[in-house]
Amino acid sequence: MATQRPGFAVPLAEFAAGLLSEREVTPRARLTAHQVAEMLPGAAVVVYAVEDQDAPAWSAKAAEGEIQVAVSVVEFDAGTLGIIAGSKQARIFPGAELTREQYSHLNLRRTVASLAYVPILLEEMLLGAIEIIHYDRPVTEAEMAQVAEVAEYAALALATGIAYESERNTHLESITRIAQMYDLEKVFNGTLEMDDLLPVVCSKFREVMNVQAVNLWLVSGDGLLLINRAGMDPTVEAGTTAKSGEGIAAAVSDSGEAVLIDSAADERLTQRNADVEEGQIFSLVAAPLLEKGKLVGVVEAINRGDGEPFDEDDLFLLTSINETAASALKNASLLQAERKVEILETLVQVSKEITSTLNLERVLQAVVTGPSAVIPYERASIALEERGKIHVKAISGMTEINPSDPDVKRLNDLLQWASLSAQEMFIVQKDGEVDDPRPETREKFKRYFEESGVRAFYTLPLADDQGRVGILAFESSDPDFLSEAHLEMIKVLAGQATVAVRNASLYREVPFIGILEPILHKKQQFLSMEKRRRRAMLVIAGVTLLGLIVVPLPMRVDGVATVAPAHMAKIQPEVEGVVARVHVREGDPVTRGTVLADLEDWDYRGAKAAAEAKRGEAVALMNRALASNDGTEAGIQRVQADYWTAEAKRAWERLDRTHLRSPIDGVVATPRVENLVGRHLEYGDTFAEVVDTRTATVDVAIADSDVALLEAGEDAVVKLDAFPTHTFKGKLTVISPLSQVEEEHRVFFARIAVPNGDPEALMRSGMQGRGKIDVRASWYPAGWRPAGYVLFRSTAMWFRSKLWAWFGW
Repeated sequence: MATQRPGFAVPLAEFAAGLLSEREVTPRARLTAHQVAEMLPGAAVVVYAVEDQDAPAWSAKAAEGEIQVAVSVVEFDAGTLGIIAGSKQARIFPGAELTREQYSHLNLRRTVASLAYVPILLEEMLLGAIEIIHYDRPVTEAEMAQVAEVAEYAALALATGIAYESERNTHLESITRIAQMYDLEKVFNGTLEMDDLLPVVCSKFREVMNVQAVNLWLVSGDGLLLINRAGMDPTVEAGTTAKSGEGIAAAVSDSGEAVLIDSAADERLTQRNADVEEGQIFSLVAAPLLEKGKLVGVVEAINRGDGEPFDEDDLFLLTSINETAASALKNASLLQAERKVEILETLVQVSKEITSTLNLERVLQAVVTGPSAVIPYERASIALEERGKIHVKAISGMTEINPSDPDVKRLNDLLQWASLSAQEMFIVQKDGEVDDPRPETREKFKRYFEESGVRAFYTLPLADDQGRVGILAFESSDPDFLSEAHLEMIKVLAGQATVAVRNASLYREVPFIGILEPILHKKQQFLSMEKRRRRAMLVIAGVTLLGLIVVPLPMRVDGVATVAPAHMAKIQPEVEGVVARVHVREGDPVTRGTVLADLEDWDYRGAKAAAEAKRGEAVALMNRALASNDGTEAGIQRVQADYWTAEAKRAWERLDRTHLRSPIDGVVATPRVENLVGRHLEYGDTFAEVVDTRTATVDVAIADSDVALLEAGEDAVVKLDAFPTHTFKGKLTVISPLSQVEEEHRVFFARIAVPNGDPEALMRSGMQGRGKIDVRASWYPAGWRPAGYVLFRSTAMWFRSKLWAWFGW
C-alpha cells in the first residue's frame, strides 16, 4: 500500500492509513466519500454499505458535497442501486436518460447531469457502492477508473468494519440479555409474597418478550390453574383449571417439553380460537416451569407485538426466563407452606389453651390474643350473648373492659348490629369506598371506619346446636390483612372457641365454683400422692405451723422517710432600712445573738442624738430654774427632761434593732445572703434563715393499717439515700393525728427525733430515704412478733376486711 499505481494522483498510503485508523463502518465510509469528492471536484458522493448478506439492503453511511439522502436504508433492488446490485459492475447513467423515480432515494434540488456507481467488491461479494452525482458534466471513464482504485481499498476496510460491528453488536446483545436476566432474577427474588410475585412475573415476561399477553399456570391439585395474566387473552379466562389432555398448557405439563406454534392454522389454535372473534391467537409459545426437575407450572406467551410469529429465539428466551421464575415461585410457595404450618401450630396451641381450662376469662383472652402470632390484625374482640343482648367481654390489648369507654361502646354497638346476621361479614374500605352492596351497611361502616381509623372489619358468629353464644371480630387498617389461610384458621378457631365458651359458661354457673375449684384441685393432687409422701408432708406442715406460732421474728413498720429541720428561725427586721453590711455567708455557723447584718442607721443615729440634746437642754433649764428658786419652771423642765430621756432610750433601741441578730444557735441556710447588700427591707420581710442542725426530725409515712402497732418512745432507724452506708438512730416522738394523701394512699406521719451533731451535721432538710420503727411491746419484746404474724398479717387483714364487707362480721 505504500506505492501508487500509474496515473493515480492520490497518495494511497495516506488514504489507507486513514482507513486503518478507524474501526467502524461509518468513519471508513466517510473517509472514502471524502477521498472521492477530492478526486472529482464539483461532484457529490454517497457511500453505501450492505451489512447483512442474508437480508441485503443499501445503508447510506456517508455523503460528501451538495447531496442529501432521503432515506437511510434503500431496498436492495430499487432504482439505479438495484441495477448495480444485479450487475455488480461500474455504471455511468446520463441524467437525460434517467427518470426521477430511479433515484428517488436522493433528495436533490438541482438537475443531475450524470449519475455514476462503482461497486465495492471483495471476492465477488458486494459490500457496498460509491454513488457519484455530477450536476455540471458527465463523469468520464478515466474518473471511474480512479474511483475504482479507491473502491478496492474501501472494500477491505468495509468488510473488516462490518465484521467488527457485527461482533460488537453480538457482544452487546449478549450483555443486554445477561443484564435482562440479572434484572429479572433480582426482581423475581425481591419478594417472597406469592400475591405480589405473580403479577410481577407475568408483567416482566410480557415486557421482555414484547407480546400481547402472558398466562401463568400453576400446578393445583391434579391439574393446572390459570393463576395470573398480564395483557389480553380472550380465549381463556383467569381462574380456569386445565386437567391432563385439556389444552396446550396441560399438554406442556404432561410432556414437560416446550411448545412453539407459529401458524394460526394449527389445529390447537383453531380449537382455542373457536368462540373468539376479536383478539384471536395467531402464534403461541409455551414452556414448563421446572424447579430441580419438578413441575411448578406453565407459562404461555400469546402473539408477538410486531405481528410476526414466534421463532426458536423466542422459545429459547422464554425457556431461559422460566428458569429464574421457577426458582422464585418455588421459594414463594415454600414460604406459603411454611406459613400454613405456622398457622396450624398456632391454631393447635390456641386450641390447647382454650380447652385446657374452664376459666371463662382465660378462654376469651386466649381467643383474642393467640392468633396475633400469625394473623396481622390490629384488634380482636369477642362479645357474648347475655339475656338476648351482645356484650363485649374481651379485647386484645385490654386487661379490663370499661363499658363506658366511647371506643368500647362504639364496638359493642356495631357487634350488636352485626350479630343480627347469622353469616360471616367481611367489610373493607378502599379508596374511600366501602365494599358492600347494601347502602345501610356502607353508611354504618363508613362512619365506623372514620371514627376508629380501621379499614377492614371481619366478624364471625359463634353458635352451636343450642343456639348463639356470641360473635368474634377482627379489625385492621390494612384492607387485605386476611388471606384464605387466615380465614380458614379463624373458622376452625371459632368452632373450638364456641365449645370452650359454652363449657366455661356452664361451669361458672356451679355455686361457689370460684372458691371451691382451687381447693378441690389441690385436694385431688394431695390424695393422688403416695401414703408415705402424704405423711411426710403432714409432718412438715405441722412443724411449719408450730414454727409460725412459736418462733419470733423481728417486726418493724417501715415507710418513706423525709428529713425536716428540728428548729428553724427566720431573721426579720423590726425596723425599715437598707442593708448596709452582711457579716455571714451561707453555711456559716452562728450562735444566739450573733450579728448577721447591719441596716443603714443614719436616721436612727440622728434621732438618738437629737433626743439626747433635747434631754440635756431640759436638764440645764431645770437646774437654772432650781437655782433661781423657780419651782414651777423647774417642774416643767423636769417633765421635759424625763420625756426626752424616754425618747433617747427609744431611739437607742431603734438604733440597736438595725443590727440583725440570730435568735438561735445554728447554721445560715439562705443562699447568697451576702448579695443582699443594698436591698430595702420593710418590717416583716425575711432577710435570712438559720437552721438548728444539732437535731433533726424525720417524718416516716406509715400506712393506716400499721398505725396501731406504733407507740411514742419506740426505737427507730433511718437510712438516707445520700448516706447508704450510715444508719441514723432515733426515737419515735409523735404520730400525726391526721392522715394525708400520698400517691393515692392515705398515710400517717411518724416523727422521729434523730441526733444530728455527732460527728457532724450530716442530715439536711429535704433528704429522703427509708425509716423503720419497732412495733410496741406486747407479750413479746418490743420489735418482735411470731413468725406467722410477721409473714401473714397483711394477708389476714385483707381477708378479714373482705369477710366483713361480705357478711358484716
